[in-house]
Amino acid sequence: MITISLCMIVKNEEQVLERCLRSVKNLVDEIVIVDTGSTDATKNIAARYTDRLFHFEWNDDFSAARNFSFRQATQEYILWLDADDVLQADDLNKFKTLKQTLDHQVDSVCMDYNIAFDPHGQPITVVKRNRLVKRSKDFQWQDPVHEYLLVSGNIVFSDIAVSHDRVHTHQKRNLRIFEEIASQGGRLSDRQLLHYAMELSANRNYEKAVEIFTSIITDASSYFEYKLQACDRIAHCYHELGQKELELQALLMTFNFDIPRADYVCRIAYYFQENHDFNKAVYWYQLALKLDKPQERLLGMNNMAWTWFPHLQLTACYGKLGDLEQAYRHNEIALSYAPNDPNLLENKQLLEKHLSKKIDSKRRR
Repeated sequence: MITISLCMIVKNEEQVLERCLRSVKNLVDEIVIVDTGSTDATKNIAARYTDRLFHFEWNDDFSAARNFSFRQATQEYILWLDADDVLQADDLNKFKTLKQTLDHQVDSVCMDYNIAFDPHGQPITVVKRNRLVKRSKDFQWQDPVHEYLLVSGNIVFSDIAVSHDRVHTHQKRNLRIFEEIASQGGRLSDRQLLHYAMELSANRNYEKAVEIFTSIITDASSYFEYKLQACDRIAHCYHELGQKELELQALLMTFNFDIPRADYVCRIAYYFQENHDFNKAVYWYQLALKLDKPQERLLGMNNMAWTWFPHLQLTACYGKLGDLEQAYRHNEIALSYAPNDPNLLENKQLLEKHLSKKIDSKRRR
């Protein structure tokens, strides 16, 4: 059986830290917590779970802090988490099995990261992260913000998921770090440019964000997944700016870089739905239902576009078009994903009422 050091960097996480540590305390053999300057009860909470508590002088470099935390580990493998991460019960059980059975020759275990959830508690956005790594390989974190762990060797993929439940955001801090790098003449990689533009968009600097996203799209050497995300985010920017035609053009541009994907196709459908062109909206939602979910490793995708969302929207569109039978059919399919959803149950009741009246009217003729 392998042994595991949990390594975390924290600052002012009193709202969430105990929830995280409680979810993994029976899994790991060591807990290493590096505090970067907390002024709340974070360190007191951490001390309830470990005496391996360290201070790191914050220098606007997340990779430096994470690499420092990794250097404090003593066990065979290192697991990293953020304070607002948690292992759900099913994933904890799978992780315990992995700990018992993992081949010691494995260098890294890549796991799902659930970073957004739909109203039914199901993951919307899932990305991959190298979550458990062999300490002796001395893998290093890269980039000062939106950092990533650079790994190589024998990597295995697991269906274990870490769930992220963000309590607060640090968009202004992240944007400030990016802008300081740029002001000092530092060169940003395509990956960093993508995140820089996302931070600009999150801070409502849409015009500058579009400029950077466009530079990623026009760079022939950029990874196609970065280009897809850039198109998607440009569409969001134009939507916020009220430039609807440019929003549609950005969404259609995703077809230049990959075959149609349901998440982008649903966005196109919703564009027409918002413009009350329900026939076109139906066409695009129906297309989304025919598309297979990509199997290759993705930066992230909207899972609900491959499940209940097209059916929910088709219920609305067919209702507007007066095709209540189709509206009812798609509402029933959406209910199969969320049987207790109050809106879908209300739709069911209303549609059954109208369909019953329609049948009675036909009988009286």
